[in-house]
Amino acid sequence: MAKIKEIERTPNPDAMRFVLAEPLTNGVTRSYEDAQEAQDDRLAASLFEIEHVINVYYVDRYITVTQDGGAVWSELLRKLAPPIREAEAQGNLADDAEVHVSKEALDSDDPRLQEINRMLDEQVRPYLLADGGGLKVISLEENRLKVHYQGACGTCPTATTGTLYAIESMVKRVDPEIQVISV
Repeated sequence: MAKIKEIERTPNPDAMRFVLAEPLTNGVTRSYEDAQEAQDDRLAASLFEIEHVINVYYVDRYITVTQDGGAVWSELLRKLAPPIREAEAQGNLADDAEVHVSKEALDSDDPRLQEINRMLDEQVRPYLLADGGGLKVISLEENRLKVHYQGACGTCPTATTGTLYAIESMVKRVDPEIQVISV
């Protein structure tokens, strides 16, 4: 059973991050945007059963839950805590190869995309994780890099402004013609 050590606010006012005493996964990230996606994940499915939950993102000792803005956090936290406390470690969980990069982008042999992913892994994703979220590369078509924010970052106002601008500035070091689009 997971013990909740802390509950932290994120830069997104509609997302909270639960810090656990023990990890649920060992480096494996899970990101769900609706109950349908989460149906095979007991923890995520139980959280989506709670009214107002619109996103579940977790890795290691961190679980981020995003709500639709229609709930008072003090009330919602009381409903979220029991399923999180009942969660068990998933040590043998298979890594989801597409959690940070789509299959299309994984299969690409474009050296720009490979360099961009390396830079994101080193310079962006760790900071987004600290704020309760992540970033998935969808594709690089011509000079348009499509990315998708996950977890708390998915509905965060700063993700679509400041963070996106910072990512685009970083990507322009690889190719000045690339435009970054959040989808």
